[in-house]
Amino acid sequence: MNHDLSVHDFLDKKKEYIPIDVRSPGEYHDSHIPNAVNIPLFTNEERAEVGTLYKQKGSQYAKWRAMEIVSPKLPNILGQIKEMIEEDQQPVVYCWRGGMRSQSVTLFASMSGLDILRISGGYRAYREAIIERIPLSIPEKAVVLYGLTGTGKTEILHNLKRLGYPVLDLEKHANHRGSVFGAMADKPPHNQKRFDAMLHEDLMRIEGSDYFFMEGESKRIGHAVQPPELFEKKNTGVHIRVVSSLETRVERIYEEYVKDFEDKNEFHERVGSALKRILKRVKPQEVQQLLETCLEEKNYREMIKLLIVYYYDPRYDNKINESIHTELEVNSDSVLEATKKIADFVDKMMLTKVVKS
Repeated sequence: MNHDLSVHDFLDKKKEYIPIDVRSPGEYHDSHIPNAVNIPLFTNEERAEVGTLYKQKGSQYAKWRAMEIVSPKLPNILGQIKEMIEEDQQPVVYCWRGGMRSQSVTLFASMSGLDILRISGGYRAYREAIIERIPLSIPEKAVVLYGLTGTGKTEILHNLKRLGYPVLDLEKHANHRGSVFGAMADKPPHNQKRFDAMLHEDLMRIEGSDYFFMEGESKRIGHAVQPPELFEKKNTGVHIRVVSSLETRVERIYEEYVKDFEDKNEFHERVGSALKRILKRVKPQEVQQLLETCLEEKNYREMIKLLIVYYYDPRYDNKINESIHTELEVNSDSVLEATKKIADFVDKMMLTKVVKS
C-alpha cells in the first residue's frame, strides 16, 4: 500500500482525516496543522540530543540513539493510533518535511497491521500549500467594522458568526487584542505560521461566499501580518463605523479584561508593565500622573477611561475620519441592536447586488 498522501489531497478532504503530528512538543507548540493531535516520537530534550549527535558524530550514531529512544515508546504510540482507527477515525501522520519520523511511524504501523497515511512533504509542504491557497480563497468583498476601543466590534462579529454570516476573526487568529488590557492574557500572541494556518481554516469554512465580515485591523496584528491581498480587500471594502458612549466602552473593557483578574497580583504587575511602555506617549503630563495613581490604587475603571480619552481615541479617531468612507454608522450601546442593523444593511446590499446582476 502507498502510504503517501499529497498535501493538496489532504486539504481537499481534510474533514475525513485526523492529523497526527509526531514532532516534538516544542515544534508542535510553535506551529501545527489545526486540530492535529501531538503524539511525539521525541521530547524536546531528546530531539536536541539526537540533533547534537548528528552534528558531532554523524547520522549513524544519531539514528542508533533515536532507535534506542523510540523503541520503548512504540506500543504506546501505536496504541493511540489504533484507538483512533477503532473509533472510525482516519489518522494521517506528518513531521517537519515528511522525513524519517513520519516514515518510521507509518512503517511500524504497517508492520503492526495498521494502515495509516502520511502527508508527503510534511508540515513544510502544508505551509507552502496554504500560503498559495489563501489569496485565492478570499471572497470578493469585505464588509469592514471600524470603531474606537471598546465599541464592541468583536462582540458584533461573534454575533454575526452565530447567525451564520461569513466572518473572519483575525484577532482570534493572531491571539491578540490591541490595547493595554487586551494584551493581559497569559497566552502569548501567535506567530505568523499559526496565524496563517488558522486564517486558511477560516477561509475554508466560508468558501463560496460572495463577501465576508472583518474588523478594520492594521496590517500587523500582534506578531502576525495580514496577507497583502486581504489587507487590500479591507481598504476597498464596505466600511461600517461602530460608535458607543464613553461609559459603555469603559464598562465593556472592564467586564471583558479586568473583572475576573483584578484581584490577582500577576494581573496588576502585567498592567503596570504594559502601562509603562506607553505612558510617555500620553498627553498631557498631568494625565500620566493620574494614571500612575490609578495603577497604585488599582482603580482600573478610571484608568480605562483616562486611556480611552487621552491615548486611544486621539491616536485612532483622526485616522478613521481622514481615510475611511463610512457607508453605515451604528450605535453599539446595545450590541444586539447593532448586530441586527448591520445584518439588515448587508442583507439589503446583497439582495440589491443579486437584482442588478
